[in-house]
Amino acid sequence: MGTTLIFEHVSKGFPGCGLVLDSFEVTVQPGSFVSLVGPTACGKSTLLRLILGLDLPDEGRIRFEGDSAGRADVCAIAFQEPRLLPWLTVHDNIDLVLSRHSSNRVGRVNELLNLVGLADFKNAFPKVLSGGMAQRVSLARALANEPDVLLLDEPFSAVDALTRMRLQDALVRIYMGRQRTTVMVTHDIDEALLTSQQVIVLSTRPAHIVDIVDVKAGYPRDRTDGNLFSLKTRILKGLGVVAMDQQDGAGI
Repeated sequence: MGTTLIFEHVSKGFPGCGLVLDSFEVTVQPGSFVSLVGPTACGKSTLLRLILGLDLPDEGRIRFEGDSAGRADVCAIAFQEPRLLPWLTVHDNIDLVLSRHSSNRVGRVNELLNLVGLADFKNAFPKVLSGGMAQRVSLARALANEPDVLLLDEPFSAVDALTRMRLQDALVRIYMGRQRTTVMVTHDIDEALLTSQQVIVLSTRPAHIVDIVDVKAGYPRDRTDGNLFSLKTRILKGLGVVAMDQQDGAGI
C-alpha cells in the first residue's frame, strides 16, 4: 500500500526568525511524487526536517499511515550537496549506510550503482567525480535501505543545466521503477513539472499553501509539452510572478 504523509495544522517557528510555517495542512498520497515550490526561506526545507524528525512542530503533527505507519526511519533524504566521505570509494560511501542488507551488501551496492549508471566508477574516489556523478551517488545512498518515503532537498541545484536535465530523467526512471512516496523541494518549476504528480505552491514566510497543481501527464514527459507550460504559468502566478506583457505599461 505504501506510506501516506499527513500534515495536520503544522506550525513551526525559530528564535530570531519568527513563524516559518503557519498551520500547514496537506495529505501526500502513498506512492505519489510531490514537489514543494516557493520563495527562498519560506519553510520548504523545514518541512523535510519535520518529516525526518530532526525538528518537532510547535503545533500540529505529522502522521505516517500505511505499511510503516508511525516509523520515521522509513524516510531517507538526498541533500543539495552530495556529502560524500572523500576517503571512501563510491562503493564504500554507499555500503556505509546499508543496514537492512547485511547478508548481501555487495550485491545491493552493485544493484544501486547500476540503477544510477555508475557501475564503472565503484572504485573511484569522490574527488574524481563530476558534480552530477556525485549527486548520483548521493541518490543511490538515499535509496540504499529501500525507504518508503524519499525526501529530496534541491538535489540538483549545484550542477549545470544539461547535467540537471540528465539527472531529472534519471530520477524519473528510478521513480518509475518503484513508485515510493517522494517529496522534493525545488526552486525549478520545470523540474517540478517534469518529475511530479502534484506541485504544492507555498507563500512567503510564514508559509501556507497558495495552490496545489495536479500534473496529469504520464512518464516520461515531453519538455516541450504545451500543457506543462500552462501549468508553469499557473504556478508563477501563484508565486506572484507576472509576465512582462501583463504589467502596467510594460512592453516586450
